[in-house]
Amino acid sequence: MTTNRRTRIAAPDQATVGEVIAIRTLISHPMESGFRRDATGRAIARDILVRFECRFEDQLIFAADLAPGTAANPYLSFHYRAERSGTLHFLWRDQAGVETRDRHALLVL
Repeated sequence: MTTNRRTRIAAPDQATVGEVIAIRTLISHPMESGFRRDATGRAIARDILVRFECRFEDQLIFAADLAPGTAANPYLSFHYRAERSGTLHFLWRDQAGVETRDRHALLVL
């Protein structure tokens, strides 16, 4: 199953061959640990993202396993050496297996 959570990708639209580019991602997600309580004292159900992946076409270029201690609206930043034009594919997966996907085209000159 795929969700429509709001994501933000900050990456250049184009780069030169061999250029190291910064890629920054943000996703709107509460990252509830399951330890907090609401105003009536009831436990708030655990709801966390557990995996993030970025692929360039089919090649995995960055991955992170997330834990309950990760802040709400997780922000991730990493670098990638641009060698050819293609598409960056982003995937966030929550504890129930629900996925959020996004993509960003990169033109390498």
